[in-house]
Amino acid sequence: MDYNAILQPYAAENNTEDKTINVVIEIPMGSNMKIEFDRTRKIMVLDRVEPGIFAKPCNYGFIPGTLDEDGDELDVLFVTDRPMTTGVVSEATVLGVLEFEDDGEMDHKVICVPADDRHTGNSITSLDDLGEQWKKQIDHHFSRYKDLKKPGSTKVLGFGDQTKAHAVIVECIERWNNQ
Repeated sequence: MDYNAILQPYAAENNTEDKTINVVIEIPMGSNMKIEFDRTRKIMVLDRVEPGIFAKPCNYGFIPGTLDEDGDELDVLFVTDRPMTTGVVSEATVLGVLEFEDDGEMDHKVICVPADDRHTGNSITSLDDLGEQWKKQIDHHFSRYKDLKKPGSTKVLGFGDQTKAHAVIVECIERWNNQ
């Protein structure tokens, strides 16, 4: 698969005006396979197998054409009721951002849902719609998922709203364009 041809148009189409972005799924919800996009080779690769107790609580991916402070594409938590397939590209509505630190570097996670979700009637429009229990589970997962290898290396700093998320996205697009 030629990701170069797929990703470049999406990077140009990221649209923070209407709160939608394009995302690429790396890890399906429920998987403990740490799959990452290899930017140099333009392929998905299995980086490692995580302990089963740390399977991803939601679909995990990235926003093409972005670069976060950790040197990787900006991460996405893509909330659906079912696992997505690795490599799928989807238009998404931004709900907020998980402010997260990994080994002392900021590693934001933009939280979003499908832009056209007829299953829920597009009823999830903010982080509040996901509920406090969902936030607690995400906080718990990301605070502890490296504990068996590097205890204390991750820290959840909190959740930001759509405005904060879009500020992070714009900053990461600018970082990508200036590399």
